[in-house]
Amino acid sequence: MAKRNRIDIIEDILTSIKNKGRIRPTHVMYKSNLSHRQMKSYLEELLEKNFIRKVEGKSNNNYLTITETGIKFLEKIREMKEFEEAFGL
Repeated sequence: MAKRNRIDIIEDILTSIKNKGRIRPTHVMYKSNLSHRQMKSYLEELLEKNFIRKVEGKSNNNYLTITETGIKFLEKIREMKEFEEAFGL
C-alpha cells in the first residue's frame, strides 16, 4: 500500500467531516488514521484556511463541520485525481 501524501490526508479528513455532517475531532483522528499530533496540526491548518469550522454542541462538546470552501476544495482534489488517473499517472 502506498504511503499517503498530504493531499490524501486532507481529503480523508474533509471526507470524514462531510460524510458525518458534524463530527468530534477524536473521531476524525480515528477515521483518518492519524496520531493526535498529526490531527491537531492538520485541523489547525484547515481551520485557518476556513475549510472547516468548530461548532459547540450540547454539554460544551466541540464538533467540526465542513464549510463551503472546504467542499469546493474537496471537489477540486477529486477532479485532480480523476485527471491523473485519466492520463495513467
